[in-house]
Amino acid sequence: MAWYRSYYKCARCGLDWPDEWSCMCDDDCPYCGARHMSPYESDDLTTVISRCDREFVVLWSPETAEDKADYRELGRFSTRAEAEKFIATG
Repeated sequence: MAWYRSYYKCARCGLDWPDEWSCMCDDDCPYCGARHMSPYESDDLTTVISRCDREFVVLWSPETAEDKADYRELGRFSTRAEAEKFIATG
């Protein structure tokens, strides 16, 4: 399942907020309640690299993810470059 962090700006009150979900969908403003705000930008967080002590861990959000990413570990690498190469070839 894809996982995204989307960024929104309310057309009514002008405030910004991020939200994470399994799609780049419209959201309601958490400040004033205005409905159906579309994201102006989104980051794909389906596969991410996380630093854990001296290793770089590749994490992936599985198809079963619904209301949270529920990341699964795919591999550990000694350098970020190795982790990025693993993602690029996967």
